[in-house]
Amino acid sequence: MNATDVFYNVPVTFSWFDYGLFVAMLLLSVLIGLYFGCCGHQDSINEYLLGGKEMSVVPIAISLVASNISGITLLGVPTDVYRFGSTYYMYVSMLIPVYVITYYVYLPVFYKLQLVSVYEYMMLRFNRKIRLLTSGLSTVATLLYLPIVVYIPALALTQGKFVTSGSFIKEIISLVGVATQFSLHLVTPVLCGVCIFYTTIGGLKAVVWTDTLQFVVMIGSIVAVFYKGLDAIGSFDEMWSRAAAGRRLEFDLDVNPTKRDTVMATMVGTLFGCLSYMSIGQSFVQKYLSMPTKKDVKKALFLFMFGMFAIITFVVLTGLIMYAHYYECDPFTAGKITKHDQILPFYVMDVASTIPGLAGLFLSGIFSAALSTLSACMNCLAGSVYEDFVSPFMPKDISQKQVSNILKLLVMIIGIISTAMVFVIEHMGSILPINYALGGITNGPLLGLFTLGMLFPVANHKGALYGGFGGIAFMSFIIIGSQYYQVMNEYAGRPVSIEGCGNGTILLPNLPDSSVDKSDVFILFRITHYYYSFMGTLATVIIGVVVSYLTRKPTDPKVDPDLISPFSYWVSSKFGLEKPEKGNYYEVNKALGVVTHAEKQTNAT
Repeated sequence: MNATDVFYNVPVTFSWFDYGLFVAMLLLSVLIGLYFGCCGHQDSINEYLLGGKEMSVVPIAISLVASNISGITLLGVPTDVYRFGSTYYMYVSMLIPVYVITYYVYLPVFYKLQLVSVYEYMMLRFNRKIRLLTSGLSTVATLLYLPIVVYIPALALTQGKFVTSGSFIKEIISLVGVATQFSLHLVTPVLCGVCIFYTTIGGLKAVVWTDTLQFVVMIGSIVAVFYKGLDAIGSFDEMWSRAAAGRRLEFDLDVNPTKRDTVMATMVGTLFGCLSYMSIGQSFVQKYLSMPTKKDVKKALFLFMFGMFAIITFVVLTGLIMYAHYYECDPFTAGKITKHDQILPFYVMDVASTIPGLAGLFLSGIFSAALSTLSACMNCLAGSVYEDFVSPFMPKDISQKQVSNILKLLVMIIGIISTAMVFVIEHMGSILPINYALGGITNGPLLGLFTLGMLFPVANHKGALYGGFGGIAFMSFIIIGSQYYQVMNEYAGRPVSIEGCGNGTILLPNLPDSSVDKSDVFILFRITHYYYSFMGTLATVIIGVVVSYLTRKPTDPKVDPDLISPFSYWVSSKFGLEKPEKGNYYEVNKALGVVTHAEKQTNAT
């Protein structure tokens, strides 16, 4: 079957069975929330945010994977591989280094302190101003990220102009067009409402177990699409040979930081990008602390690493299969789709036409990824907002039941803001550059501040303050400049063909190396987005250390060894710090008491 047959002769339908699978996933999520809301005793901060510290390894590991894999990943990565090749697969090579650094460098500090909000560490290590800086920066970034998580799959799945002519096209347009009318202005609020409901009443336990359900749906959709696509091509060897001929298997070893898809850029970007949420991210740390022992965390991280390896492998192969399927007739160049992000839904509707329910399974998988990320972020953001901004204004005798109710109210407010922001994001143009820019401005400086505190005993509050603002200003300058010159939007992909579309021509609009020549633009504006987290981290640490050295005084108090990573014990000894005893972990109430004491000291000074 040639490409023309693909576009014009396959009867694609979206049946009630497909819709039924999607609705069933939502109803099960609601039932899980109701169960833990009614039977889970969510009447304390420990129960609501940490699951009573009795969460099991496997559900937590699955929840970590599910909340980390958003619709952006499931839709964006195959599209990226289709356009730019499989260099993204170098992501998996960084999973072990990220695992080792997270467990042995950052986690020991958080697990010892047992803090509800990771930003409480900033007050213990520096002062309240640094805590508010980091927490406020993270809160704004999360509130801007959540509507993107919801909108990306809605945008890709609800475009009614996948195909422009043909006998069955009116049916597709009418079916998908109805979904478009509902999905952005009705279905999106309904989906967010479901997520807000089960997250609000069920707490962390509901988040974890709905993530488990949604993970199963995600895996099912990914595997089903992969094998059906492979069957449509004919064999794995055929997919591999077409991908190789189309230069999708080439790995660029150039160290030029202005080139988008090099092995070095992907590995550096993955390492620091993953560390920014796996090591110090509120959502991840909160789940680490919900398990009884540190050994459980180690097991969960290992399973998380394995799960990420499997999912990234499948989504990269899906991108290669899509290219092999359309290697003679690129849908975007041929005018069959209007945005690159639509290619995966278009492909699924194409290959799923003969299997009832597969399109619905795919739809459920994409939105499961979005809901799992949304619920995890709402739950952890409610915890950090309460601890960092609300708690100081609460009476000292407030009950745990009242705290739990405030947390539920915060989840609802965060969910409503995120839902409303979807309709703002709708009018902001290209979404992925916005996502990269947002992460570049915030992730690097946040990781830099925690690294400064845990690995550099010499760092003081002035160094952290100047380092944080310096890192944010530096990255804002770079990203605003790159956006002004539209560098991020001008990367060209690998060659595509429309020879099989019926016009006998081949379109090769790309440069040999997947990057656009912008040599007249300042070099910092041309650096690929993969380096943003690394640059933000490095700038924050360098500025922080330099300022700390220049402003330190002999009378400065010694840093509490509990606030320094074991990785830096050898550095700590040079500054007169004693090695802390192992295994002496704080209880949650004690940790909160330590924070309260630190607040009084800060206010007194």
